[in-house]
Amino acid sequence: MEKLYTDYLVIGSGPAGQKAAIQAAKLGKSVVVVEKEGYLGGGSLNSGTIPSKSLREAILDLTDFYKKSFYGQQDTIKKVSINDLNYRLHKVIDEQKKALLKQFEKNHIHVVYGSACFKDSHHVEVLDPSSQAFCEVRFECCLLATGSKPRNPINVPFDNEKVFDSTRLLSIDHVPQTMIVLGGGIIGAEYASFFAALGTEVTVVDRREHLLPLLDVEIGMHLQKALSTLGLRMVGNKQPEKIERKPSCVEVTFTDGSKMEAEMLLYALGREANVDNLHIGKAGIYLSKNGYIPVNALFQTVSSHIYAAGDVIGSPALASTSMEQGRLAARHAFGAQTHHFPTFYPIGIYTIPEISSCGYTEDQLKELGFRYEIGRAYYYEIARNQIVGNDPGMFKILFHAETLEILGIHIIGRTATEVIHIGQVAMSFNAKIDYFIDQIFNYPTYAEGYRIAALNGYNKLKHKK
Repeated sequence: MEKLYTDYLVIGSGPAGQKAAIQAAKLGKSVVVVEKEGYLGGGSLNSGTIPSKSLREAILDLTDFYKKSFYGQQDTIKKVSINDLNYRLHKVIDEQKKALLKQFEKNHIHVVYGSACFKDSHHVEVLDPSSQAFCEVRFECCLLATGSKPRNPINVPFDNEKVFDSTRLLSIDHVPQTMIVLGGGIIGAEYASFFAALGTEVTVVDRREHLLPLLDVEIGMHLQKALSTLGLRMVGNKQPEKIERKPSCVEVTFTDGSKMEAEMLLYALGREANVDNLHIGKAGIYLSKNGYIPVNALFQTVSSHIYAAGDVIGSPALASTSMEQGRLAARHAFGAQTHHFPTFYPIGIYTIPEISSCGYTEDQLKELGFRYEIGRAYYYEIARNQIVGNDPGMFKILFHAETLEILGIHIIGRTATEVIHIGQVAMSFNAKIDYFIDQIFNYPTYAEGYRIAALNGYNKLKHKK
């Protein structure tokens, strides 16, 4: 058995693991990354963020989705085969893996392919696919960055043909005519919108009344309206009781006695820490009641030299936040100057249309008792939107009615996840709403939506500009 010693062991090579490994290497430490064969990049690259966003882009491109506002939907939405989508998908994944491997090689990061399993708090065995140990790694510090996996209850008949979770869904062999999506969270809403754009008749079912309840309510209403134009149907206040695979369909029975059937079903009701067979208990680490690894503000577990970051510790479970968590964990492990993880960051949701936000929602401001005003800019007011396709969308800026401080920014529509960063930067410097009024924006761009929204909100105040 091969025996290795390293300053820093990283288990998992997703966003948190990547950035932690590179940061430790930049600090002059020896680094070993353990990852399953063929799974470099972790769940984010192989079954999560990159595949889903690549799939979205391929659908929009190959169906000529944005041409519908010019030429009419029926004539321009092209039929797309699953092979066309998979080609684009795997091309992106392959290129990303090459780039990541190049980064690891450049920083002298040693990758061991296999499954990690703790022997004790300073030793890990690496197992091959037949569960035989072939390598032992002794480490000074360790980062657990194994991500999360779809929650798969044993009473759900997953089969890779008709009943899928978000990982299995990437292996479908055709675009279905009908689909039920159980779960109106981010993953369920994203995939539901993708298949609706492909022409699938999609029904989303959730125990809550609306999709994505974390959103500002007004933005959520705009999303549901936009999705309804794609033919997507939302059914709220329902909980599944039984899922059965029939010869030609999947049938769901709900707790209220009603039934629903479709050609395929996506089960998107929750995720959990991906720590199976890792034997974290041998390192003194256990899962919390909600199924994730508990850590302190510095990402240390109860074993202080073992850190955890990314989806394995639960919310916010975003690739962007995971990257920073991993970087900060590595810096703290080796005594480099660091800071606490920021509480202010943007959230991007890649539905069709996409959504991004940072700061407070209206409901949060009401609960806090803030006196606020709202500035809005609708996409139909923005020349750039008319040029590239008149798609629905809106900028919504929440700001203090007296101090004019920007309190929240919510954008739905094309390029939302890109232009949100302008607002993020402005808020991080405590800019006031008139900042956007007094600046010149390139014309025609989506970004000028900030100025339109700022003027709209400012003009509602008694001291008009």
